[in-house]
Amino acid sequence: MPRTIGITFDYRCPFARNAHEAVLSAIDSGHPVGTEIDWKFVAFSLDQSHVEEGAAPVWEREPAARGSGILALEWGVAIRDSFAEHFGAAHRALFAIRHDHGKRQHEVEHLEAAVAGVGLDPVAVAAEVASGRPLATIAREHTDAVDRYAVFGVPTFIEHEVATFVRFMERDRIDDLERLITLLDWTNLNELKRTRLPR
Repeated sequence: MPRTIGITFDYRCPFARNAHEAVLSAIDSGHPVGTEIDWKFVAFSLDQSHVEEGAAPVWEREPAARGSGILALEWGVAIRDSFAEHFGAAHRALFAIRHDHGKRQHEVEHLEAAVAGVGLDPVAVAAEVASGRPLATIAREHTDAVDRYAVFGVPTFIEHEVATFVRFMERDRIDDLERLITLLDWTNLNELKRTRLPR
C-alpha cells in the first residue's frame, strides 16, 4: 500500500513552487518518489494565515478584499477537482505566473492565459470557480490543516499525524525530495534551521 503524503500550496510562495515542481516531476517521470507515494495537493491560504485574530476569514469577504492569493488558489482547486487530467501542467503554469513571468496572480487575464496554455478552456474553469465550490474547499482544507496539524505555511508535508514545513532552495529537485522523504518519519528531530546558507 503506497504512502499518502499531503503537500500544502499557495501560488504566491517560491518555496512551494520549488517543492511542487519536484513532486510533479517525480510523478511525470515515473520516479519511485512519484509512483510509490499517493500525493495529495492541499490548498493553504497565506492571505488567511495573516488575518488578525477576530477578523473575518478571507473566504467570507467580498472578492476584492480576500487578498492577492485566493483567486489563483480557487483556479488551482477548480482544476484539481474538476479537470484533474490537466492539474499537473496547470499547477506548474499557475506558479509560473508570478515566479517566472513576474505577473499578478490575482488578475484574471493571467489565470486565463496560464490555463489556456496547457489546453484547458478558461471559461469552463472560471465557471467552476464561480460556483463557489473551490472557495469552500479552500476554507475547509486550510482550516483542517491549521486545526488538525498546526500548519502555518507552505510547503508543509503531511503524513499520518505529523506535519513538516520545508524550504527547498532550488527548483524541481527530485533528489532533494527523495532525501526529505527519508526524514519525514524521523520525529525525534523537531527543527533544523540554518543560520545562514553559503551562496
